[in-house]
Amino acid sequence: MRFIELKEFGEAEVMTIGEGEVPAVKDGEVLIAVVAAGVNRPDVAQRRGLYPPPPGASAIMGLEVSGRVSAVGSGVEPSLLGTDVCALVNGGGYAEFVTVPASQCLPIPDGLTLIEAAAIPETFFTVWTNVFDRAQLKAGETFLVHGGSSGIGSTAIQLAKAMGARVFTTAGNEDKCEFCRQLGAEVAVNYREQDFVSELQQATDGRGVDVILDMVGGDYVMRNIQLAAMDGRIVNIAFLGGSQVNINLAPAMIKRLTLTGSTLRPRTTEDKAKIAASLREQVWPLLANGTIKPRIAKVFPFGQVVQAHRLMESSAHMGKIVLDLGAKK
Repeated sequence: MRFIELKEFGEAEVMTIGEGEVPAVKDGEVLIAVVAAGVNRPDVAQRRGLYPPPPGASAIMGLEVSGRVSAVGSGVEPSLLGTDVCALVNGGGYAEFVTVPASQCLPIPDGLTLIEAAAIPETFFTVWTNVFDRAQLKAGETFLVHGGSSGIGSTAIQLAKAMGARVFTTAGNEDKCEFCRQLGAEVAVNYREQDFVSELQQATDGRGVDVILDMVGGDYVMRNIQLAAMDGRIVNIAFLGGSQVNINLAPAMIKRLTLTGSTLRPRTTEDKAKIAASLREQVWPLLANGTIKPRIAKVFPFGQVVQAHRLMESSAHMGKIVLDLGAKK
């Protein structure tokens, strides 16, 4: 099979197309003939040597795919063979074949293409477990996601809106802010020109925001604490602006805040299976009826993975970036 090979860590140009053996299917796993693979920030971090795969995972990049099940391991329902699925993989997505626990596979939502389906798993699993499981966002509450035009952001806006929350976001220019508004954000703050704390305090009549999903860190950590409502929940899933900060925790105590965070990739198969089951029950119907939809910024042929990573690192995109492996769809 062909796969994207890393012979060294570094800039996007270190990625080349290599050839290797199709991975062997283990008990409880399926082998997927990959049609498309999502491109995500953790892939860039892995390419740079900053995000090693967990023990036992493939060293090949790629955390989400769509394709057809071409083999099943012992203990897997035989009827899965030959079906089209999308899956959260533990690694190995940038390849023509990948193995994954069957419990991390989901059917292609009605009405979506395999290209669109490849843009679902990593962001939907991440948003669901952090916003709804960990932070317990409820209908009628207020929600802020930073970086609303990103893959995570565009997913979070749509899911929070569909679940009945008032949605706010930040983005880096007016085009991105308008993109977020079209997705369902009530207020989109251009963080280069406006102070999101004051803007959203005004939007909430001084009450603040119930749940904040942050990928930035840095000076946003203290500003999130300032903005949070009483009993607010702040979840960090990345620290693009830095993870070491000096903060005053007194407001967190006074407002009874919950400051938390998580990573997805190292979690157990059982944990990921529970997230998949929740998504299938509560989110898949919304995808099937068109209430929410993965937003694709650009699709690159497999051989243009360098260009795909360059676009990811530029932050110029709005929505998800996908690699098309050229297989029959």
